[in-house]
Amino acid sequence: RRTLTTSEKAEYINAVKCILAKPALTPEGSPPTGHGVISRYDNLVYTHIQQTLEVHYVGHFLAWHRLFTATYEKMLRNECGYTGAQPYWDWTLDAADITDSPVFDPMTGFGGNGPWVPSDPTSWMPPVPGRTGGGCVVDGPFAGINDLVHLGPGSSLVYNPQCLKRDLAPSFASMYLGMNQTQLTLSQPDFGWFNAVVEGSPSFDASGVHGGGHFGVGGTFGQMGDLNTSPADPLFHLHHANLDRLWWSWQSLNLPARLSDISGPSIMMNPASPNVTLAHPLSVGVSGVDTTVGDVMKIDACGTGGSMCYTYDSLYTLL
Repeated sequence: RRTLTTSEKAEYINAVKCILAKPALTPEGSPPTGHGVISRYDNLVYTHIQQTLEVHYVGHFLAWHRLFTATYEKMLRNECGYTGAQPYWDWTLDAADITDSPVFDPMTGFGGNGPWVPSDPTSWMPPVPGRTGGGCVVDGPFAGINDLVHLGPGSSLVYNPQCLKRDLAPSFASMYLGMNQTQLTLSQPDFGWFNAVVEGSPSFDASGVHGGGHFGVGGTFGQMGDLNTSPADPLFHLHHANLDRLWWSWQSLNLPARLSDISGPSIMMNPASPNVTLAHPLSVGVSGVDTTVGDVMKIDACGTGGSMCYTYDSLYTLL
């Protein structure tokens, strides 16, 4: 977002607010009575909740989220008149102290942290190391809205109006979002290793860049730190756009070979499950068209048979 003008930032934020206000498409699968799929934005959050256990710690993690992010961009453009591109958050520039990042600017960004909320000593989940907030965001375009989020926490689909919460963990983010971790990720010899290093493990000791962004922003109590409902924070899409940029950077280091390099388990954290192939199906629910991993491997496939049609203004390079 450093490369966007003030007016471009405002146009993007306005498009996000537009999609948050639009009514949801229905039917959306089979939500329970009293479900929280209220807004068009909720369609995406619902889809992510429904597929959480199918699209994380699997070989198609990056492919599914590439489709998810591209679908969101199309929604902003086609349904809210947005004329720009989906921004990405290059967290390598902010890893030293994410609290200084322009993405958290209260005037031109997404607002910052929430006030301190003490950890629950009875919780089975240990607190994110270095967390600093946990309450409702107090500034920016999403502050003071007590029903911005309608789903969650966790896998709950019941209507549950909530504010947007953040629980920034700057020291945690600095461990995983810096250039050293990015270079380690880029240096992996094949997709299996690359994907494993990106996702890391469900441990604060080995979170990778994926967990670094989620827990660095969401901490313990923020939506970004919730594996199921993380898209409820609009920053989700900037984080995943940069993860996609990192994947495309890695692919571009040896594009002919890496356009077809895919592997990994098809079932969450189950190495014995069938290997993901280019034919593996992908779906983002009512918001997009069902496709396959092979269809999203090339991002600039405009008019050449693939469904992706975008590029990045710059890529990471292997130093």
